[in-house]
Amino acid sequence: MPEYRRILLDGAVVQVVREDDELVAADGRRVKAAEAHHLPPVVPSKIVAVHLNHRSRVEEFRIALAPTPTYFHKPTSALNAHRGAIVRPEGCKYLNYEGEVAIVIGRTARNVSPAEAAAHIAGYTVGNDFGLHDFRDTDAGSMLRVKGSDTLCPLGPGLVTDWDFRDKYLRTYVNGVLVQDGSTAEMEWDMHYLVADIARTITLYPGDVLLSGTPANSRPVRPGDVVEVEAEGLGTLSNHIVSGPVPVRSDCGAQPTESEEVVSTAFGGDWEFRGVRPPKRG
Repeated sequence: MPEYRRILLDGAVVQVVREDDELVAADGRRVKAAEAHHLPPVVPSKIVAVHLNHRSRVEEFRIALAPTPTYFHKPTSALNAHRGAIVRPEGCKYLNYEGEVAIVIGRTARNVSPAEAAAHIAGYTVGNDFGLHDFRDTDAGSMLRVKGSDTLCPLGPGLVTDWDFRDKYLRTYVNGVLVQDGSTAEMEWDMHYLVADIARTITLYPGDVLLSGTPANSRPVRPGDVVEVEAEGLGTLSNHIVSGPVPVRSDCGAQPTESEEVVSTAFGGDWEFRGVRPPKRG
């Protein structure tokens, strides 16, 4: 399966093809993949994400899944890349990972059926739908600040074409420890359905990204942690967490909180039912 990446090579943005452990540019230049400065593999006009899709995640929250998908929007300013730093603003505690598969549009899609959607998909990449749950009480429904803050949408390392999304494992590791272990087989709505659903009323352009949902066990990480998301056949997306140099401004807008909703969501939605507080993390 061909894999295309975008890197910064000698000061220029270059698309390359992966050949084993090397990346090869059209002019023949080669660079070790481990040494390359990666960029997001695509440049989308929009990033759309499904709220819940994996059954394990639904069971974790102890809720009934809606009969059809619901979505939110991540701004393109949240884009990040393989080995990029994820910034947790000073004063925030509940920055959660969410390992996902990202669908990348290849042909303009509008009013297509699920059966037709495959012809409009360029390929797939790995995503991590980080969420800053300190703002869970803010922008209810849209989750703009929770999911749309800067650096919170890393994609990569590359775009893989001709990938069959069926029955593929999806795993997340924090500092080498397995923390999410899911499969595309547990998705309520598959990749083709998601594309067709959005494209009923929203035109999808080449490069646009749809995030397809995360398995159970999204939990907070802190500065110094390394988070890796591995999707079978798509590779491993690696990012590290850093602390923002300044706190979120306090002279306007809602402030980070530790409400029951914030804590419950950050630790899997079950703490409120147990009547206890989760472990403290700095």
